Amino acid sequence: MSAGPVVVVGDALLDVDLRGVSHRDCPDAPAPVLEETEAWYRPGGAALAALCAGEGGREVVLVTAVGRDEAADDLARLLEGRVALVGLPLMERTPTKTRLQANGRTVARLDQGCDGVERTASREAVREALAEASAVLVADYGHGLLRQNTVREALAAHAPGVPLVWDPHPRGAAPLPGAWLVTPNATEARVAEDGGERVLRRASALARTWGARSVALTLGARGAAWADASGRAVLVPGEPVETPTDTCGAGDAFAAACAVALADGTHVRRAVHHAVSTASDFVARGGASAHTRPRPDTPAESRPIDGVAGKERRRRVVATGGCFDVLHPGHVDLLRRARALGDRLVVLLNSDSSVRSLKGGGRPVVGEQDRARVLSALDCVDEVIVFDETTPVRALSRLRPDVWVKGGDYDVEDLPETPVVRSNGGEVVTVPLVPGHSTTGLLTRIRGRGRDGVSVL
Repeated sequence: MSAGPVVVVGDALLDVDLRGVSHRDCPDAPAPVLEETEAWYRPGGAALAALCAGEGGREVVLVTAVGRDEAADDLARLLEGRVALVGLPLMERTPTKTRLQANGRTVARLDQGCDGVERTASREAVREALAEASAVLVADYGHGLLRQNTVREALAAHAPGVPLVWDPHPRGAAPLPGAWLVTPNATEARVAEDGGERVLRRASALARTWGARSVALTLGARGAAWADASGRAVLVPGEPVETPTDTCGAGDAFAAACAVALADGTHVRRAVHHAVSTASDFVARGGASAHTRPRPDTPAESRPIDGVAGKERRRRVVATGGCFDVLHPGHVDLLRRARALGDRLVVLLNSDSSVRSLKGGGRPVVGEQDRARVLSALDCVDEVIVFDETTPVRALSRLRPDVWVKGGDYDVEDLPETPVVRSNGGEVVTVPLVPGHSTTGLLTRIRGRGRDGVSVL
């Protein structure tokens, strides 16, 4: 194993989720009004790739373009203690992507500083950062840094003797000839993810076109196709993840794992096998969402107390979920019991389409906005998040509650939510149900009576 760091060169981003609750739309436009907003931050682009490279304790250096702004400070704090940041002040604003989320749904995205690098990088600064590298990973997100001659010349000087992994972008620069491994995804390679000989031939053709030693064409859950310019090729099968919640960043995890493995002296084909497994594990652990956390300059007392990125702050967060179609005393009792288990209760509410998938065409009786409004009016409920899937697994991976509560008619070990809650350090509990209360029973009784209260035969 080389003692030098893995150096990541590329376009870093700051990803921000502005999460809020919405109970109404704007009076002048069909857009939700956000209230009680909270901002959550995570590194993106090359910064996420650098974090992935350093997860096993490997020393990592990130060389990237940043602005002279607050976003650059936020990005530096997110990486502090895990990645050495060489931030080149080559633009006015650090690329930032802010997602506006209402009740758990992204309703808009605001991109700032994403027009590209404005000034030329110092050749000496890049060379100095690369001097002791055991491997180099290029994470090109198309902002122009990798098109600059100063950067390409510095990389080219190291390519013959140091493993160079190049993760390309459709709007980015062509990989340097001599790269040890180029890692496009199927879309970037303009090929379907269905595997087979066509994908292998495409990987081999790209290796020849780019002058690369080899290409690993990533195929999502299907794995990867590896080939070199001489025609040697092999399909590396994927490791399917049950109910993945967030696949964003899997390509970064794959490329980073390849770079680390090559730095350790692993043969390139074996490195690809390792990277497929690593990317699957990355998705299983929640993907890029697992790196989300409150604003980095938040006072220490409100930061995560267990060191897990994205974990809720000192307040003990409890979550429960369901359709809550026609609220009844059993619901209220469950919510109050759940709230008593912590300091904040978040209700994950099935959307109308989700309820229809679960209950059939006649449900819900009450629309999602009205159901959310009624739940929010309860003193024991602090927040309501609407989700579209049939299970709240994806929403739970983002929320990362300390406790997930279900009614006593469920077996904890059979719940699809249990693995994701436990993987994030939470616990799953059940509480007893109030006998004689259910939405189905209530609706049956209502539908069984006429307007005058006489039973309908």
